[in-house]
Amino acid sequence: MTDATADASLEEPIFDRGAPPIWSFTVPMTALFGAFFGFLVGNANGAPIPGVLGGAVYGAIVAIVAMTMLHDSRTAFRWGLIVLTAIAGFIFGSWGAALAGGIIGAVVSWWVYWIGRGDYRAGVPIYSTTGQTLWHNTYLFICGLIFFFLIAPIITIIPLSFNAQNYFTFTPEMLSLSPEGYSVKHYNDFFTNSDWQSAMWNSLKIAPMATILAVGFGTLAAIGLSQPHVPFRRAIMAVLISPMIVPLIISAAGMYFFYSRVNLQGTYLGVVLAHAALGIPFVIITVTATLVGFDRSLTRAAANLGADPVTTFARIQMPLILPGVISGGLFAFITSFDEVVVVLFVGSAQQKTLPWQMFIGLREQISPTILAVATILVAISIALLTTVELLRRRSERLRGLTPG
Repeated sequence: MTDATADASLEEPIFDRGAPPIWSFTVPMTALFGAFFGFLVGNANGAPIPGVLGGAVYGAIVAIVAMTMLHDSRTAFRWGLIVLTAIAGFIFGSWGAALAGGIIGAVVSWWVYWIGRGDYRAGVPIYSTTGQTLWHNTYLFICGLIFFFLIAPIITIIPLSFNAQNYFTFTPEMLSLSPEGYSVKHYNDFFTNSDWQSAMWNSLKIAPMATILAVGFGTLAAIGLSQPHVPFRRAIMAVLISPMIVPLIISAAGMYFFYSRVNLQGTYLGVVLAHAALGIPFVIITVTATLVGFDRSLTRAAANLGADPVTTFARIQMPLILPGVISGGLFAFITSFDEVVVVLFVGSAQQKTLPWQMFIGLREQISPTILAVATILVAISIALLTTVELLRRRSERLRGLTPG
């Protein structure tokens, strides 16, 4: 075998998935998929059975056209189907229906090629049976469904926060994407209402101080418990991370009775200490995970060169574990900023935080401003979690690992 032949053989695919039969598999499966979307559309308009029939016909036509006429024009077919379905949605509805139609066209166009070209076998070995292939894709579908149900409530509140009416539901104007259905008045109420602003500033005064205490005590505890000579390390670790395991209502009740005896109940210091206790476990876990890859010969070398323990920690150890410390601090900040149960027990009206005010808004006056506040908190959480992920990747690079 020549070098050219060998190179050519290496470029060939390991196996050919092969295309399944069009009429006995691709068309029925795509028709079934279209019937599912037809049921959703029809049920929303009070006609589920015509929707199912229309969706099945739509899916069958899409499969026939894609697999017999435009088999090699995947990109052009996808965009054409998206545009045509969006136009149909606009004709029968409005701009909202056009958006829904475009999404349906994009999903169905992906599905028909995924089924028609045998791409559903891409994630399994060539020797896999039909049952194994079916289970693999069913497992992925279940995971996607779980992810959808976890993320759907968060996605739902974002457009609802721009509702022009004082409702917690989508109005017809919102569904039709009419500009009259959207407004920023709930955001304006949040930034101008004294109750909401007072609660926000209380949260901003409590969360940073609780984070500082949690990071300080949690980092020192993690470094101490990482030493092999410390006795009862596992027992101490279990006690320190117990606030993550014990139900929050039990911790809150215990803090209430303890703080009331030492005159900390209803004080700023009491709320800060309570939130710090909730944040310390997150710092301990993240810093301990960072210390797993720490080279202790560096601290011994610094000691041999005459550095005292404080200098060794500040110049050698801390820079290397800093990503874990910051990640733990961010988790501690989120825990304090979003916490409501403990502050209800150990706080007073002077320490009313943003989650507490949201709880009042749901229980007493049903204020749609809660949706705007929730959207702001979601944006803050996404920014903080993105920072945590970037720090995790940096920590892995510092330890010589490939970020995954």
